[in-house]
Amino acid sequence: MKHAVVIAILVILCTFLVHTGLTNIGLLPLQASVQAVAVDQLMGIHIWLISFLFSLIMVTLVYSLIVFRRKKGETGDGAHIVGSSGLEVAWTVIPLLAVITLAYIGARSLGEVRRIDPSALQVKVIGGQWYWQFQYPEFGVMSTELYLPVDRQVDLQMTSKDVIHSFWVPEFRVKQDLIPGRTTDLRITPTIIGKYKVLCAELCGTSHAYMEGAVFVVSQQDFESWVKTQQSSIPMDPVLRGEQLAQQYGCTNCHSVDGSSKIGPTWYELFESEVELDNGTYVVADHEYLIRSIINPNLQVVEGYSANMMPPFEDTLDQPAIEALAAYIESLK
Repeated sequence: MKHAVVIAILVILCTFLVHTGLTNIGLLPLQASVQAVAVDQLMGIHIWLISFLFSLIMVTLVYSLIVFRRKKGETGDGAHIVGSSGLEVAWTVIPLLAVITLAYIGARSLGEVRRIDPSALQVKVIGGQWYWQFQYPEFGVMSTELYLPVDRQVDLQMTSKDVIHSFWVPEFRVKQDLIPGRTTDLRITPTIIGKYKVLCAELCGTSHAYMEGAVFVVSQQDFESWVKTQQSSIPMDPVLRGEQLAQQYGCTNCHSVDGSSKIGPTWYELFESEVELDNGTYVVADHEYLIRSIINPNLQVVEGYSANMMPPFEDTLDQPAIEALAAYIESLK
């Protein structure tokens, strides 16, 4: 009994020391969202459990090595200890109850993180190799930087144009995968004004480490000013708007506008020309053809090029944007 009391005291002391060390080495960054509170509370419980279990194992091990070691001159066998049914029941029931308790707390935390506010700001997030794009359907603007008003929930509707990516701002704690062909969502309510960084937390190719984007949490007034600035920068001329969209979405990285060779077919003098398809047929590149090719590029694949090289933009661009992009292609003569 004496040994058990000593071990218990040492375990308690070691637990507090380990917990103090873990909580003071900066394991977690700034807590900057409502959702981060629930996540950090759950993390705090785990840190206490980690500290306790580490102390229980290490203190018992070190104490036994020191106190119950073979003394000088001892040659006999150690005492024969028979198993304890009570101890076996205890170390089965207690962990079971702990797991059930943690499962309940985790489910409750998930419910807090997933709860949506009816007045939440909706933002569409598009991930690709290796970039982030953010659309604000309510305001008709798009940006490569994410601007969020402080203390207002944002509902992120996310999809990927190629492989699986993962949206993660460490200060917000929560993260969510972006899956090609599907829309996933994530709710965030930022609480501290400042500049943050969105990272991709899913290995997505050679430039995965550089797939970063700026996140600005601003006041409601500053957010409204930013929206007005973005809206004023949208050209009224559909051709100029189409050129802007082509640059923003990286279209000109694959399609040249001067007839030079790139990954995809050139846009120069494409409009109203005769295009050979991979099935041996020909089609005139009229306005309807351009619209179809933007919405679903795999429907009519050009001879000499492979399918699935270009992602469909049906869920990415609205109809006015698609028409503007087509108008820009038609102007390249």
